[in-house]
Amino acid sequence: MGGAPLLPPIDTTASTEYTTNDLNAGEKTMSEDILGRPEELVETGQEVQEPRMYRVLLHNDDYTTMDFVVEILISVFHKPAAEATRIMLDVHKKGTGICGIYTYDIARTRVAMVHLLARKREFPLKCSLTEA
Repeated sequence: MGGAPLLPPIDTTASTEYTTNDLNAGEKTMSEDILGRPEELVETGQEVQEPRMYRVLLHNDDYTTMDFVVEILISVFHKPAAEATRIMLDVHKKGTGICGIYTYDIARTRVAMVHLLARKREFPLKCSLTEA
């Protein structure tokens, strides 16, 4: 694969300081290319609503080990070990423990992940979501 290089050598003595105006001089922004108008906020008259939030709960049972519950809280809900242990004790003593509060899609995904991992390890761990 000998021969001439595909790209010319870089001139390191040239100034490489550019301003935003230098880079965008005469160029359209992305929104101008797509929409045909300058970038700006478009007022629609509609109010933006915050998404509904949902609590993800773990439920106590007589068969799932405490270690597995802590493992789930660390791996699925990204809790530190100390917080995972506290939530596991809530599940054990109070019957349920709050794993977190998420938007619906994220909450459903976390519940499904818990059920999948529990099924793989043959535990009957139940996880649910309720509107916060």
